Amino acid sequence: MDSRGYRWSNDQIRKQVEVLDEVIHPHMILKNATYLNSYLQQWLVANIWIYEDRIVYVGEKLPEQLDGCEVIACHGQFLVPGYIEPHTHPCQLYNPLTLAEHSGQFGTTTLISDNLTFFLQLTNESAFQLLNDLNNLPSSMYWWCRFDANTELDHLQEMFNHEDIMQWIQHPSVLQGGELTEWPRLVNGDNQMLTWLQETKKLNKKVEGHFPGASERTLAKLMVMGADCDHEAMTGQEALTRLMQGYVVSLRHSSIRPDLDHLLKELIQLGVQKFDRFFFTTDGSHPSFYENGMTDELIKKAIDHGIPFIDAYHMASYNIARYYNLEHLHGSIATGRIANINVLESIENPTPISVMAKGKWIKKDGHNQYDAPVVDWNQYQLSPLDLKWTLQEEDMTFTTTTGIRLRNNVITIPYESNIDINSDKLSFDHDECFLMMVGRDGTWRVNTLLKGFAQHLDGFASSYCSSGDMIIIGKNKADMIKAFERMQAIGGGTVLVEDHRVLHEIPLTLSGIMSDQDMGLLIEKEKRMIQLLKERGYKYNDPAFTILFLPGTHLPFIRLTPKGVYDVKNRKVLVPPTKRRNGCRDILSF
Repeated sequence: MDSRGYRWSNDQIRKQVEVLDEVIHPHMILKNATYLNSYLQQWLVANIWIYEDRIVYVGEKLPEQLDGCEVIACHGQFLVPGYIEPHTHPCQLYNPLTLAEHSGQFGTTTLISDNLTFFLQLTNESAFQLLNDLNNLPSSMYWWCRFDANTELDHLQEMFNHEDIMQWIQHPSVLQGGELTEWPRLVNGDNQMLTWLQETKKLNKKVEGHFPGASERTLAKLMVMGADCDHEAMTGQEALTRLMQGYVVSLRHSSIRPDLDHLLKELIQLGVQKFDRFFFTTDGSHPSFYENGMTDELIKKAIDHGIPFIDAYHMASYNIARYYNLEHLHGSIATGRIANINVLESIENPTPISVMAKGKWIKKDGHNQYDAPVVDWNQYQLSPLDLKWTLQEEDMTFTTTTGIRLRNNVITIPYESNIDINSDKLSFDHDECFLMMVGRDGTWRVNTLLKGFAQHLDGFASSYCSSGDMIIIGKNKADMIKAFERMQAIGGGTVLVEDHRVLHEIPLTLSGIMSDQDMGLLIEKEKRMIQLLKERGYKYNDPAFTILFLPGTHLPFIRLTPKGVYDVKNRKVLVPPTKRRNGCRDILSF
């Protein structure tokens, strides 16, 4: 099924025409609705006919017979297109279903999402079947095709091979290539990646950048190579530079880069008056960031900064649909479009009181009516983690004083420690901890030190990180093992241990990466984990991102990867991994 051409058969289209001929009734009419007409950029009053999942008429007329048709009086309300989030990472503790349901309650009914987790975890055949299942959600789901892994993995070229990448690029639900986290490889001569960009462009699909700190000349080079958009501007001037080089600019406001207020303020100060090449993203933030909303919160900020109302709404809908060549389906309230509509009490408040997705109410008068299909995650091997190995006493041997120091949530630098690393416990007088990464298959480990994460932390373990391996942190080796064993017992997740007892845990039973719990419960669990870690000395605001990106070689400067402690700038291993004797490869060989 071609999700971009969406999706109506000849028989369905004939029935839609029969609605206009009044042979059959629309199933719903939004009567006397004040709606945003994106083409005239005006608020107009019309009657909106909806048949199944499609808007079939917007205008003054009403059917002569209304029997069997639900008529909704919209006097005093304002209708805008469903919001679109163009840059989601749908496996950030939550899963695509729980993210879609939660975001839908705040009016974001279309998600364009990262495929990396499914690309690495599943075969293409299995992943594409999952994408088809997710097409049955009330929300509209589209995808990216990643060209790199964000970290240094063994057999990277085998994983990111031309055949598999081309199958993803050609998939009808995939709208773009990227994000290009390994763009230095592209600039420095990687012709395989350049070929993938060109194949993406041949299909009239977009390429998303990831260019933090890139110079004007580098941005120009990447535009020539095929990039279309970038979300990494951190100042108004950086956003303007991207615009001047021909980019569409995605303005980010996320849990680790809450930049939108100063981006808007500085763009206005720089004289920007036209906003049709800007849109918003929350860049795949973790659950607690979405407690009070999603895209609607960013529209509020734009309105507060004096952005004209219609521009603010278009930056969350019409601009995005037009950019992705989806304007015939999304981003406006007009004949022929998918019936994704938000009902507002006032233009000033973009959080909807009612939300329609694909012609059905998923929120009505403030009440959740989202009806999601059941997905059998086990069918896709997204089941509880089943580690066939355990930590041994010898694994807790630390021999290097070369460590990793946090500068903020995710940026790290190298440092040399002078603490005694031979003891079983570290002092609470400093903020250095033992740090381990153990391969998911148990065949290797990397032991080092982490400075700046916490000061009073006994043991913490997480199966959630971008390389898919196990991260273990703490000052007490016994409690580090206890945290790992509890994480193993619950099928994956994050576990905090103190004085040999479990203080808090977040089960991630979908392959140790995602939770199957609803977003509300997950938000509370994550907030509690953040609170407990801050009480133990964590100084930043998103520890899940800290853990997730410890292996992330798309960030400076020192990362913890399957190849060891890794110097990103110099592409050099500082501390190599150690082979383990009880990994699952050994067990399976008996």
